[in-house]
Amino acid sequence: MKPPPPELCFGRTIYIDCSVWKSKRVMQRKIAEELKLDQKIMDMFDKQDEEDDFSGVVHDSRDVIRKVSAVIDRTLRESRFMMIFLNGSDDELVLSRFGIPEYHDCLIIWTFKRRFLTMYNSNDSKTRDKLRYTDLFVFGNTEYHELTSSESRALFREEAATIFSRYTCMQDVNPTMAADCCLYGLFLHHVLHGTTRFGWAAQTPSLYICDGILQGSRATEISNELHREISFKCDDASILDSMYRRLLHEDPEIPSLVIKDDDVYGKRPYRWISVTSKNKEVQEDMPTLLARASSVILAFERTNSPPGLPTGLFKQCSKLGVLILSYCAFSYVSPPFLHCDTLRFLGLDHCTDDNTVGLEGDSATKWTCLHSLWVLDLRYTDWGEILSEEKIGLMANIRELNLEGVGCWQYYASKLQERLPYLQRLRIIKPVCQAEAAADINNSFVSKAKLEILDLSGNTNMKYLPTSLSKARRLQLLVLDGCDGLESVMLPKSSLRSFSFDGYGPASYWTSIAELPTESSRSKPNADGKDVKISTISLEGCTQLENLFLRGLHNLVELDLSGCVLIKVLDLGTMIVDVPGLKRLFLLGCENLCAIKWGFDIKSRDWGSIPNFPMELELLCIDTRPTARRSKLQSSLALAQHKSFQLQVHAITADARLARSLWAPLHYFLQDKKNDVYFNISITSSTGLCGDVIQPEAATSKEMNGPSCRRQHGHVVASAGLYGDVFAKVGDAQAPMQAFPQPPTGQLDHHVEIGDRSHSVESEMVIDYDHWNLGDLMRSLEFPELTDIHLHDLPALEQISEFKMIASSLEAIKIRGCWSLRRLPHLSRDGASDRRPAVEVEKDVWDTLKWDGVAAGHHPSLYQAPVHSRYYKRRMLRRTVLR
Repeated sequence: MKPPPPELCFGRTIYIDCSVWKSKRVMQRKIAEELKLDQKIMDMFDKQDEEDDFSGVVHDSRDVIRKVSAVIDRTLRESRFMMIFLNGSDDELVLSRFGIPEYHDCLIIWTFKRRFLTMYNSNDSKTRDKLRYTDLFVFGNTEYHELTSSESRALFREEAATIFSRYTCMQDVNPTMAADCCLYGLFLHHVLHGTTRFGWAAQTPSLYICDGILQGSRATEISNELHREISFKCDDASILDSMYRRLLHEDPEIPSLVIKDDDVYGKRPYRWISVTSKNKEVQEDMPTLLARASSVILAFERTNSPPGLPTGLFKQCSKLGVLILSYCAFSYVSPPFLHCDTLRFLGLDHCTDDNTVGLEGDSATKWTCLHSLWVLDLRYTDWGEILSEEKIGLMANIRELNLEGVGCWQYYASKLQERLPYLQRLRIIKPVCQAEAAADINNSFVSKAKLEILDLSGNTNMKYLPTSLSKARRLQLLVLDGCDGLESVMLPKSSLRSFSFDGYGPASYWTSIAELPTESSRSKPNADGKDVKISTISLEGCTQLENLFLRGLHNLVELDLSGCVLIKVLDLGTMIVDVPGLKRLFLLGCENLCAIKWGFDIKSRDWGSIPNFPMELELLCIDTRPTARRSKLQSSLALAQHKSFQLQVHAITADARLARSLWAPLHYFLQDKKNDVYFNISITSSTGLCGDVIQPEAATSKEMNGPSCRRQHGHVVASAGLYGDVFAKVGDAQAPMQAFPQPPTGQLDHHVEIGDRSHSVESEMVIDYDHWNLGDLMRSLEFPELTDIHLHDLPALEQISEFKMIASSLEAIKIRGCWSLRRLPHLSRDGASDRRPAVEVEKDVWDTLKWDGVAAGHHPSLYQAPVHSRYYKRRMLRRTVLR
């Protein structure tokens, strides 16, 4: 075999799959992984991601890392390479920023965002206009709808194989089943979005399972992932319709059938059938056509008098697993699906009772279809008998119950008590009628140990949540959108992963998996949020909570997220929106909290136009230590009650970088209200005991009985704990360095403490010169009230401040063991100083200090003659007592 020409020989081939676009950072990480860079380089990604977490940088906007780009560049310059790049973004990327060398002997082939399951109109001119660094642009003239049926089937198989290869849970799925999943997804998308005109698309994961395509213990996991992947997004719905019709008419192996009025179809068995019609009668051959179907969707034109269905319409169906009926009439006493013993999914939308149909034999007593049912979905179908205690008792295997536009939560709660033990998803939303009398609902969830999703959106008359909700130990999603009557929500130590309370009303459609409603489905903001009564929300101890959405809760004054350890960034622009009356926010025990985003630019001066900032905020409590509890906070709060404050901030954090998030509220309230802000910020180790030492000890003497005395005692104990390390190191001996300033005996309004083993303190004090602007430059840093400086055993310290430090009120400096110190503070800007500070320092250190001169206010003559230790470097006998 003849060897290839040299121009086609490459020393390295790089394959980067970013077809699902996340961010430039993720793409650079994939390049580094493909090049197998050493662990030290890979750790840079984790370190920078952590830094971005504390800075509140959203994931999709995280940029490349320069140092990693340099390493990638050096690695790739060593050989000739070919790079294949699947670009999932809509833009051309400058690959040199990722470290891909420019003008190097290499070949780069990439594709734009073009997946078969996300079809767009081909607009080559727009794509070509985006290209600035591409040498050759190749495109095809064949549109998706012009493909033959065999070509389309081949693409389906290829796309399915690509999707299933990404997930470990799908590795054992055979190619035929994978292709069937994509075909069924196409059928559902075409029918549920473009034909039936109602929002059943969220039920797609359940339909995969109930139809029987997916089976086994991992069916739920696979179906949820497929629902995210198989979307069939189109710029123009006619593309999808044209392609589907071509598949239907040309490929005899396609197992689906979509019938509209006057459509002609072949007389062969079909697995998935959809019938939409404006006619008032069902065709005579319909029962025979439906006999072998596993999924049937039957929808008539919207009307106040929907056509009736024959009683025996589905009598021949021996494999029917999914049945959705829209705008149909049938006998509630003897429904046409009564004896479908394989039925697992029953969906009814705007269906009515046809009481002109008589009973069919013993149908009043035998409801075979309910025994096998897994999902019951009623939407605006007033069929109370199906949810009678007798019928519910027959639904032994029910997993999901959805009731939309029917009765209210209180009406059905009592019927569900101690029934449906396998229920995993319960939605009772947008009721058209409210409870006439108060029902006892406290025991509604006693037997709901498997419940994962609870959606009660739109139950405006619900006053409280059932106390038995704590029994639902697997609950992952709770949606209370539009529950205006609730006054408080208390869910301590729940297993919740997602929680939503939208004061502007329920979402237009819900999600099938345990995720919050999408932004596009949310209600539009309005003035009705003022009528939402909720004042307190406590999710304390919800250790699995990751997703939170609160909006339009104008009467909410207290939010407690203590113990929500998975919350890393609390965003008041996307997670907590339009909650202007919030007064108290508790974040105790939030170990992984990195940032609080306040929803505005800190440099903005137009504070009155900030929509999401809680301007009524009075108390902010943060403690990132794992053992932090609300009870420990009470003592600290008591210490701050010696006068009234507009805002109190109590924060104990193990990482100094979290303090960045405290600047915004302090800055807002300190602008014009300098005397109305109290803050006590402690940066300590994760195992520090600051939360304990601030608790006032119980008074034992008779003199400590009055409130003012107890408060003063609390101050002393707190201060002693804060400065305990000073006494422990210095001791009680009467040495020259013993005379440190005593800790304050009164509570300070503004207090910041940095303790031992505090994380990232050094990094927060190092200036990032790469991001300096001219406006950020400072010539000096003034401390006009600083009177004493004590430095003890800091052998590596060279200077106190990186800037020129001016301390015009300085009275004394005491230094011991700071052998590297080279600079003392300036005493004034222009050399003139009213006082000469006293100095205690070793002679060797004093002699090596550097000075800027008298004119700069920085000269030995501006200080008193230094006092050196009498025993410094003098030979002494052992056990000599120094006096």
